[in-house]
Amino acid sequence: MQMRYSEKFKESAIKKMMPPAPVSVPQLCRETGVSDVTLYKWRKEYRNKGVAVPAYKSKPEDWTAEDKLAVIIKTASFNEVQLSEHCRSKGLFKKLVDQWKVEALSGYQKSAQTKKQQSRQCLEDKKKIKQLERELNRKEKALAETAALLVLSKKYEAIWGGVDEEY
Repeated sequence: MQMRYSEKFKESAIKKMMPPAPVSVPQLCRETGVSDVTLYKWRKEYRNKGVAVPAYKSKPEDWTAEDKLAVIIKTASFNEVQLSEHCRSKGLFKKLVDQWKVEALSGYQKSAQTKKQQSRQCLEDKKKIKQLERELNRKEKALAETAALLVLSKKYEAIWGGVDEEY
């Protein structure tokens, strides 16, 4: 038999999983009588909506990158007062959110620099490959010519019976 829960009940259960005093899913399961599968499903739905619901960690410092990014996106348009209120309600420190924002931006900048370096390296690698292919072709031709001369010298010996000493 499948139970139907109201949105308010779902929200209250999800809020209990969030800081400042997060409750683990098994404990919440015992308290509310809702199955753990349902609670995990609700948490996943809220995380997909962009609500920062930490997966298993109780400390915000241990949150996943997705959770941190969700907080950054949600608070991007907030002014100082709104940000402070939001942080208090979630059990976060404003400094921590600011730090996450800086880390996210620096990661993006590093990513852009890395892409430029990779494209530069790719061009250098292509030039090197082209040069090596030319050198390989030259050496293959020289080897083929040497092999042909060796075969011809053996045929000459077989036909004429030895090296001509007059020359």
